[in-house]
Amino acid sequence: MPLTLRLALGNVSRCARDYAVYLFALTGAVCLLYAFNASNDYLLAMPLTADQLAVLHKARDVTGAFSVFVVLVFAVLAAYASRFVMRRRSREFGLYALLGMRSPALAALLLAEGALVAVVALVGGVALGVAASPAFGAVAAFVFGVPWRLAWSFSPAAALATCGWFAAIEAVAAALSVAHVLRTPLVELVGHDRAPERLLLAGRGPTRAQAALAALLLVVVWGSCVFMPGLFVLAILPMGWAAYVATSLVFRLVAVRLPARLRRSARYWEGLRSLTLRQLEGRVSSSCQALSCTCVLVACAVCMICAGLVFSVGQRAVAGADSAVLAQASLAPIGYVGIFYGEAFLLAAGAVLALSQLAQAVDGRRAYDVLGELGAGERELGASVRDQVTAGFVPPVAMALAHVAVGLTLVRQLARGVPDETFLSIAALSVAGTLALLGALWALCVWESRRVLLA
Repeated sequence: MPLTLRLALGNVSRCARDYAVYLFALTGAVCLLYAFNASNDYLLAMPLTADQLAVLHKARDVTGAFSVFVVLVFAVLAAYASRFVMRRRSREFGLYALLGMRSPALAALLLAEGALVAVVALVGGVALGVAASPAFGAVAAFVFGVPWRLAWSFSPAAALATCGWFAAIEAVAAALSVAHVLRTPLVELVGHDRAPERLLLAGRGPTRAQAALAALLLVVVWGSCVFMPGLFVLAILPMGWAAYVATSLVFRLVAVRLPARLRRSARYWEGLRSLTLRQLEGRVSSSCQALSCTCVLVACAVCMICAGLVFSVGQRAVAGADSAVLAQASLAPIGYVGIFYGEAFLLAAGAVLALSQLAQAVDGRRAYDVLGELGAGERELGASVRDQVTAGFVPPVAMALAHVAVGLTLVRQLARGVPDETFLSIAALSVAGTLALLGALWALCVWESRRVLLA
């Protein structure tokens, strides 16, 4: 066995805990990508009428057009997950360079490790998608209003397409990781876990300009969503990017102004609040990026899931039992795409939140060890960990709810035929379900961060 491959196998097995979160995120992405590509096969396994087959053929064109955007979402997720692993192991890469490993050998090692993790995630994701095919078939049958029966299905074409897309995603992510490690100076690699991040454009003058720009972007995005829904739908990608930039600017302003106010408070020195604030400031730049990404993904997920349910369940309730009417005016393809997009965005948001919190926990281990040696109690340290994780969840969820309140007005305008009671019930269910999932993820992140920091 070549030395590079043997070293890569040893690193992956040794860093199993770090790669576990990374592998889980990639496996979930592969599973959803395969399920989306194989959705037509799930439906073909059901007893369909001629009218329902007409709806299915319409859906095939719609879902195929949206597959590119699904790939882009998972590409961003893979890039963020790879960045988490690179940051976590920067000292290790610096040690390799100190021991004399040249750049080509280091690049080959990184590519081999990425290939091993990608193969495991690809096989596991496709296998999970095949095993869960009855569940995905039930969702598709529910959205399209066709009878469901228990059936497992495997689509070679969907598996081949998933392999191609995922290979391209991982190749780009691996290339970016290699470029990051090779262009980073050795001294920065060795001391990366000790160097606090600096928030760019944090002076007094630029923050006022950022506040004005954030307000302008929010007015444009929210105003077009409420008063010009057609324009918002046509320019949904630029509008989404503008919402991300505005949200990032808002979080940056909070990161600059809030710590200064907290330090002037008399309660700043109570307990370990000063430590918690310092830990948050130590990774302020990456935290703002993670919070902004999570906020936009959660808002899109809630709106997409609500739209998907409205355009399937709501429209089906309006059409009644007449399958011909449903086949002629069905919005089930859009409903299925919306529900699938919501699931994909929730997966991406959960992975970004979990990776960012675990990265902060690992980076703060040294500080918590020192406090424990100085006599800090486990209860105080646990409260500090809980507050730190909560600070990573509350801002994006609060801002996401503001985006959702505006986004749901757009969904309501696009589904005017659905009764108000039905729409309100679906919207409340979408928001409550998302909040419940985020609450469970918060509890899991608190438990894992306490285990890492207080072990």
